[in-house]
Parts: sequence; C-alpha cells; structure tokens
Amino acid sequence: MEKFLTPKQLSEFLQVDLSTVYLWTHTEFIPHYKLGRSVRFLEGDVLEWLRKRKFQGRMTLKYEVNRL
Repeated sequence: MEKFLTPKQLSEFLQVDLSTVYLWTHTEFIPHYKLGRSVRFLEGDVLEWLRKRKFQGRMTLKYEVNRL
C-alpha cells in the first residue's frame, strides 16, 4: 500500500516552504486528497507529477547577440 504524506512531510521531501505546498493545493497544481479538513498526498502520485515536470536541458546553449 502506498504511503500518504502530510503537507509538512511533502514540503520537507520537495524542499519547499509549507506555504508553497498549500498554495499548490489551493490552486490544484499538485494532486492531493481532501479528507475532511485535512490534505494528504499519495507518494506515488507526487513522484509521477514530478516526472511529468522534468525538464530536459538543451544540448547546447543558444545566445542571441544584437550587433550594432
């Protein structure tokens, strides 16, 4: 069975402020469950959410230079 995380546990795991976790929850940015007045996050859902947001960097840097 997957583990449920509290907002505090999630903020520590993601290394973000607790207020950021609540903002993401309020704006429905991150998958979560409302259990009465409590909010919980399934660890598997959070890991999948993170994988979808992974940014693949460019192979080379591209700079635009304005020449006068």
